[in-house]
Amino acid sequence: MPGDLATFHGLPVVDFTGGGDLHEAASVAWRVSGGGDRDQSFEETWQQFLQAVDLAGVRALVFGGWADTYEFDPAPILDLAVATADRLTGLRAFHFGDISYKESDISWIRQTDVTPLLRAYPLLERFEARGGPGMAVSPLRHTSLQYLEFESAGLPAQVARGLCASELPALKELELWLGVRKYGGDTTVADLAALLSGESFPALRHLGLLNSKRQDEIATAAAEAPVVAQLRSLALSMGTLSDTGAAALLSGRSLTHLKWLDLQHHYLSAAMMRRLRDALEPSGVEIDLSHGRQDPGDSKRRYVALSR
Repeated sequence: MPGDLATFHGLPVVDFTGGGDLHEAASVAWRVSGGGDRDQSFEETWQQFLQAVDLAGVRALVFGGWADTYEFDPAPILDLAVATADRLTGLRAFHFGDISYKESDISWIRQTDVTPLLRAYPLLERFEARGGPGMAVSPLRHTSLQYLEFESAGLPAQVARGLCASELPALKELELWLGVRKYGGDTTVADLAALLSGESFPALRHLGLLNSKRQDEIATAAAEAPVVAQLRSLALSMGTLSDTGAAALLSGRSLTHLKWLDLQHHYLSAAMMRRLRDALEPSGVEIDLSHGRQDPGDSKRRYVALSR
C-alpha cells in the first residue's frame, strides 16, 4: 500500500514495483516498500531495486512500509541503505517511514537510531523520519544537511538532545513533532535549550515545534528565545496553544521580522486572534490561525492534531 507522500525533495514519488518501464533515476523520488500484505519482503524489493535502477543517479529515496512496523526494530531496514552508500553517490534526500495511517497509526511505527544513515551520507541535504518508539539521534557533525523533520505522536527526548548537541552548520529548516507523553513524547523545554538559544544552528531560518501538549510552555519559551531573531518563519501549530501562550508571544521578543507564523490547530479566543493580527499583520507577517478549536476550559481536555 502506498504511503502518504506524493512529492519529495521537489520530485514526484514513484513506487518501485520491480516491473514495467522504469523512470530515469534522477527524475523521481523512489519509494521502496515490502512486507505486510505485499507479495514480497522489503529486503527482496530492495535487492530488485539495486539491480534495476541506476543507483548513482538516484537523488531522493523513500522507505515505505515494512513487515510488523509496530513491533519490529527497523534497524536492519535502515542498514540496507547504509550498506549501499558507496553506490548511491547522488543521494541528497531520504525519508524513513512513509507509512500511511491506513497501514499503521504513527504512534505504532517503531523507529530506530538514524545516526548511522546520516553518517553514511555526508552529502545528504534533507532527512525526514516518521514514527516514535525507538527513535534516536546521537550527536554528530554533518555539514550538508539543510532540512530535518521528525514526525511523531511522541518524540523521545533523546532525539532533541542528540540534535542540540550536533554540529549542523548548513541546517536551514528544522521541524520536530513533539507529541504527547502517552506515546513517548517526553521532550521538555529544557531539552530544547541549546536550540532556542540560537547557538546550535547558525543558518537556521525556519523552526517548527509542533503537535505538542506543552504548546503554551513552548510558546512562552520561544517568546524569549534568541533563536527567533534569526528566523524567517516559526511554526507552533498542531498543538494545544491557548491565549496564555499567545499572550507570551506578543509580550516577548519582536516577531515583526517573520514572514510567516504558523499557529493553526489552536485553542485561541476570537479576541486573542484579533490581537495577533493587529500586532503582526501590519508588518507583513502572514499568520495561519486556521483550524481553531473551542477551548474546553480544562487544559487536560485539549488535544493535539496527531496523537495516534
